[in-house]
Order: sequence, then C-alpha cells, then structure tokens
Amino acid sequence: MTGDLPQQPGEPGPAEDRRHRNRRRALTLLIIVLLIGVPAGYLVISANQSRASGKDKEAKYSATGLTEGWPSKLQRRIYQVPLPHPAWWVAYYETNNWRTSRLYVEFETTDAGLSAFLTGIGVQESELKRGDLTIGARDRDVTGWTFDGPGTWSGLVHEQEDPAPTHDIVVNHDKPGYPRVYLVSRTVP
Repeated sequence: MTGDLPQQPGEPGPAEDRRHRNRRRALTLLIIVLLIGVPAGYLVISANQSRASGKDKEAKYSATGLTEGWPSKLQRRIYQVPLPHPAWWVAYYETNNWRTSRLYVEFETTDAGLSAFLTGIGVQESELKRGDLTIGARDRDVTGWTFDGPGTWSGLVHEQEDPAPTHDIVVNHDKPGYPRVYLVSRTVP
C-alpha cells in the first residue's frame, strides 16, 4: 500500500509553476494596494477637504470689513434683515462681543425693492428723513462707509425692545429708481 501521504511539515512541496507564482504575487500585490493604498488615498483626500474648509472659515471669521455676498439665512433671521429681491452689490460684515452684536449690510435695489425691504423691517418709506444720516461714526469706521458723495441721503432708526434688533438705515437716492441701502442691525444678547 503505497498511497500518497499528506505533505509533512518541513518536507519540500511540489515545485510551483511560473504561472501559479505570478498569479499569487499579483493577488498579494492587489491585497496590499487595497489594504494600504485605498485608506491612505482616502486620508489624503479627507485631509485636503478639511484643510480647505478650515481656510474658508478662517477667511470668513478673519474678515475686517465688508465681504461681498449675501449674509446667511440664519444671520438675516437673527438680525431681522429681509433683503429684497432683486438686490445686487450686496456686502455684509458681522461683529460680535459680550455686549452687542452687529450686522452691517449694504446693497442696491429698485424702488419697489426698497419699499419691500422697509415693509419687511416694519417701517414705511415715508419715515425716511431727508438728510438724516443715522449710522454713527463708530459704525462708519468699521465698514469704511462715507456718506458725503452725491445724491439725496435719507435715514431712519427703527428701535425695538431687546432682544429684537435695532436698525439704523441710510439710503442714497443718487441713481433714480435704484437706491443704495446701508444698514446696521444691532442686537443685545
């Protein structure tokens, strides 16, 4: 009875042919790439996305003046700033401290947009007082606004009880039919 016995430990096995060896090496390489390469690639992509997100936030929170674009919906809701449609040349800046938070907004709109904006705040266009520059020097310094250019200037202050914001509004009627609005919405937390 001379049957084939199973291979014993320490005994050399049958010789591996070249095709089988190449297939085994390719499979081993594939496993290494899948186990190491894919997670490493994912980490690189994730790190770059995280880094880019951090730079966006850093730019947003390190801004020291008006930033082109619309304030977020949350900011518009907190500061009760109903920007009209259409509005263009929109820019904003937000400051916060322990006592007062402010949102500075400037935009250009149409006469109908101005009426809709003022109605949304809770005032009428007839409440604008010609020549009344209601935004103070401190707020002008923060934004760089100067109200000495051409045009007919008017303004109003819309005061509300805390925690509702107070609105200081100045409107330049330099371009007929397209008023430019400057707003400081101030709230006390």
